[in-house]
This record gives sequence, C-alpha cells and structure tokens, in this order.
Amino acid sequence: MASPMRSLLADPDRYLQSFRLFLERSTEHQCMQEFVERQLPDVIASIANGKSTINVLSVGGGAGEMDLQILSKIRARYPGATINNDVIEPSADQISKYKERVAQASNLENIKFTWHKETAYEYESRMNAEKKAKKWDFIHMIQMLYYVKDVPATLRYFHSLLESQAKLLVILVSGKSGWETLWKKYGSSFPLEDLCSYVSSADLPRMLDSAGLKYHLYELPSHMDITSCFVEGDKEGELLLDFLTETLDFAKTAPPELKRQLMEDLRKPGCSENRDGKVFFNNNLSVIVIEP
Repeated sequence: MASPMRSLLADPDRYLQSFRLFLERSTEHQCMQEFVERQLPDVIASIANGKSTINVLSVGGGAGEMDLQILSKIRARYPGATINNDVIEPSADQISKYKERVAQASNLENIKFTWHKETAYEYESRMNAEKKAKKWDFIHMIQMLYYVKDVPATLRYFHSLLESQAKLLVILVSGKSGWETLWKKYGSSFPLEDLCSYVSSADLPRMLDSAGLKYHLYELPSHMDITSCFVEGDKEGELLLDFLTETLDFAKTAPPELKRQLMEDLRKPGCSENRDGKVFFNNNLSVIVIEP
C-alpha cells in the first residue's frame, strides 16, 4: 500500500509556518548574526578595493533578514560606495516580506535592490539565454543548496560569476549536526520532492576539491528546542516534526514503526542533547567561503 506521507513542500503555507517556528525555537539566526558581526568583516575586507560600485548577489534571499545584516557590514567597510544588491528568490511571499523589511529599514541609502522571482536554476538559464554573465563582488547562498537539483553544477556556475577579488559564501547545515544523523538514516523514508535534496558541509569539500576550488570552513554552534515534539498532540511539536522530516503532518501520516524509531533517535546524542528536562536538537551550521 502506498504511504500517505507527502512532502511538506506540497503545502507552502504549512512549510512557512513550520519554518518560522523553527527560527523561533532555534538559534539559527543568532549564530549567523554572530558570524556576520565577528568574521564577515575579514571575509569582505578586500572584495571591492578601489571600486565605487559593489555588486552583491543573494541566491535564495528569503525574507531578507540576513541579507540586510550582510549589506550593513559591506556598507560599513566601503562607505560612500554604491551597492547593487540583486536577490534571487522563488517565493513571492518571501519577496514581499523582504520588500517590507527594506521599506521599514533606515540607513539603506546607497543600496539599490533588484528582486528576481526565480530559482537559482531559472536565473542561470535566463542569463545563458540572454548571453549575459554579469560578474559579482560578493555572492552568498544561505540555507538554499537543498533546493537545487545539481549542487556541484550550481556551485561551479555561481563561482564562475566572481570578480577577481570576490568571495562566494555558502551557509548550510554542518556535517556534525543532528540533521546529518537524521537524514543519513531516514532520508530515504521521507517523501522528498525533486525540489529538495539533503546536502551538508560534509559533502562540500569533495565537490569543491574536485572542481579545484580554494575555500575556508567555519563551524557555527546552534541548537533548537524540540521538547514539544515529544508531547502527543502538541500542535507546535507537530509543526517542528514536519520541518525536521520535510513531511506534511508527519505525526499523523508516518507508519507507526518509522515514527517510533525516529522519535527514539531524536532524543539520542547523535541528534540531540537533554538539558534540564528539555531536548535540544543539534542545529550546527557551517560557513564555507570560496575564493575566486
């Protein structure tokens, strides 16, 4: 009998709901913000020496929370320069939230925003069709490589758009995270769409080495409170389980044995840590900075 399990991406509203809850319950953005504060200034220290215009490309910019923080660091490093910030983002909802954020923000003078409602692949196809290959001083891809069909080809394409002093910054889950444990064991049981593939920082060095690219790797410790996942019928717990498994209504549609095993493993050290009666999932991230 076919499993009633469906991909979470089949219901965009529930996906966004679960994603927002994930951001609320995890230190995802806090650990990225810390990286942007502490390490990004060194990363961007020479991307635009002597230029009056800096071109920045955000691939999968989402609602712009991290983008605006990155832009503020670039602006601080290169005062007086004009920044052209292009955003590739397939979700109309996320783009409209990004635009709202820009409208409400102060200190964005000198920054010009252009949004492209398309996937990374659609952007690449359009550029190739128009025979364009615009070069960029800084390109970043934050938590988006799971949604491309061919990760090495995507990395190679965007790397080919770097100016001589530029950097390509990638953030994704760490190969030392609970995600790695969970997806290596259960990924084949989840109803993944073509749209979503599992990739972590454990996979990237091999891809980058075989393409002959130079890079630096940074680890960002992060966790997520998943205690509510173990409370039967808890609505927020069910949403977080959907996000962890990329499955729509996992708690209700997963075969009982799969659910039992997964819930058991979620509590174990490979995935989580138990502290003060709470369960914290290991949400560690990695930053890979790729040289031109």
